[in-house]
Amino acid sequence: MQPQESGVHYSRWDDSSSRDEVSMAAVSSSEEASNCERVSRKLCTGKLGIAMKVLGGVALFWVIFILGYVTGYYVHKCK
Repeated sequence: MQPQESGVHYSRWDDSSSRDEVSMAAVSSSEEASNCERVSRKLCTGKLGIAMKVLGGVALFWVIFILGYVTGYYVHKCK
């Protein structure tokens, strides 16, 4: 049996059923985890989350566009 302090319990061999079960225990002693969860919940859900995803997509588009432009410039540069 695995110790419960790891926070994850995998019970594949504990029972004879054909389904694997994974259960995660909540981390209650770490205030850092709750701060992280609060920030991620605020930035990844709702209208702000949609805006962050759109801005991230636009930024990723421009990074790929500039890298492709620079790469194409040096690949097709006349000698």
